[in-house]
Amino acid sequence: MKFDPASNIQDLKQFGEFGDVNPSVTDSATYTFMEATTMAETFEGKQEGCFLYSRHWNPSNKYLAEALAAMEGTESGWVTASGMGAITTTILQLCNSGDHIVSSMTTYGGTFAFLHNYLKKFNIEVSFVDITNIESVKSAVRPNTRLIYTESMTNPLLQISDIPSLAKIADDNNIKLVVDNTFTPMIIAPAKLGAHIVVSSLTKFINGKNDCVAGAICADKEFIDSIIDVNTGSAMILGPILDSFRSSAILKNLHTLHLRMKQHSYNAMLLAKKFRELNLKVIYPGLNNHPQHELFKKLMIQEYGFGGMIAVDFGTAEKAGKLMNRMQMEGVGYLAVSLGYFKTLFSNSGRSTSSEVPEEIQKDMGLSEGLVRLSIGLDNDIERTYEMILRCMKELKIV
Repeated sequence: MKFDPASNIQDLKQFGEFGDVNPSVTDSATYTFMEATTMAETFEGKQEGCFLYSRHWNPSNKYLAEALAAMEGTESGWVTASGMGAITTTILQLCNSGDHIVSSMTTYGGTFAFLHNYLKKFNIEVSFVDITNIESVKSAVRPNTRLIYTESMTNPLLQISDIPSLAKIADDNNIKLVVDNTFTPMIIAPAKLGAHIVVSSLTKFINGKNDCVAGAICADKEFIDSIIDVNTGSAMILGPILDSFRSSAILKNLHTLHLRMKQHSYNAMLLAKKFRELNLKVIYPGLNNHPQHELFKKLMIQEYGFGGMIAVDFGTAEKAGKLMNRMQMEGVGYLAVSLGYFKTLFSNSGRSTSSEVPEEIQKDMGLSEGLVRLSIGLDNDIERTYEMILRCMKELKIV
């Protein structure tokens, strides 16, 4: 039977203690015990299903974590107050002073800043590689390497990571493969392809409404238990806990994710084809000229499409800026960072979400100053949207 993330979520039986079809929101920071011995055993991690303190676990977050683990096909999960909270918690749990990480050079700017700048204070070294070059990944691994880090679809150049090959390198070296699946929820299931830990920003497609910031870690039970250990767990000690009310809202939105991903993908594919017909420098993994198009087809759950992200290189930051201003005025969408919203969002990556990456490294990774990243919305009439974009480009003599 094929892996179906949407059906896995649908099959969950989660309801409130009073019979409410939506699980009740637990509005409490701490929890009482009937016996003192039970409290002591909970602190020691010996009491399954008991809640101690919301920084550790609460019922609302557990409902969401279980649904996300079902979606990713992992044994367990934990939710955080941001995507960066998920990433930093995971990496700090896996690494100690003197350790080494192999990471994709092309990655979200906040992640890059954490790896390149912040980890230096802990004497943790990072080698940045072209993640699409498997041999370069192999050669970067050292005796003190603890993990390989990548994104299923990299930000902002939309490269596709060969997760099975990367997982083999990790397994051969007894290290972990950590995959950020923010751009491709439901489309790619990294854990089913061999990844050991999957992190995501729930802020984006999974929640889909841009009304909250949240993250998730999905992995085996042993790893999730380790991050919430009261003595040594990075999640428990650093405290990136998600609010119960936000957790409950995200859980509701999760049940429409399969429908939304299909529409995002449908709209993005149509626009990408139209842009290619205009001879624009368009990057979209659904186009057959994308370097990893065939790889993506092998990895993906095809009914959800190739995703809602498109990148177009307009050559210069000035030209990109003028076009984005015009598109916002025309009503195409919003000049804003982030992605996965029901309206189209666009930004100049080198000067926004990848601005933490030094210019010389931007050049090394092939990030043009004129690259515009578009998160395509849920427009009902995407042909109409294309006509708006075309009108903007003609007015600025781009086409």
